[in-house]
Amino acid sequence: MKTRILALSLLLTVAFTSTFANNEIGVSQKAVNSFKNEFAQAVEVKWENTKDFAKATFKLNDQVMFAYYSEAGELVAVTRNMVSAQLPINLQSSMKKSLKDSWISDLFEVSSGDETTYYVTLESADYILVLKSNGAQGWSTFKKEKKATL
Repeated sequence: MKTRILALSLLLTVAFTSTFANNEIGVSQKAVNSFKNEFAQAVEVKWENTKDFAKATFKLNDQVMFAYYSEAGELVAVTRNMVSAQLPINLQSSMKKSLKDSWISDLFEVSSGDETTYYVTLESADYILVLKSNGAQGWSTFKKEKKATL
């Protein structure tokens, strides 16, 4: 009898822990179901809920990605960090012209619907420049700010 009670309590503990390990608390069930349909092969899924959307951080094919869902469970956007070699060739070459005395501090891709947009942050000793591209028309300045001097 003690063995059965111990086994049952262990089973309940494991079930309770695995339920909350998915980190789906407060996230719309529609968003969770939509994510599971869209990214069935995803692993290491972690959810974060804000007032505007639910964000799933996950790995797919060894790539960390982020999916954003509306409360109604609609996929709003998917983002992933990238290295410059993953950019389309035309964007790689035109970005090199912008580099000059700067370096890449951030590069990511945003996919929303049928549209893909790339953002790259270039930094130098004096400024931070964020460039944006839809892939076809090269880069445009999204944001530029001068670094504070000491």
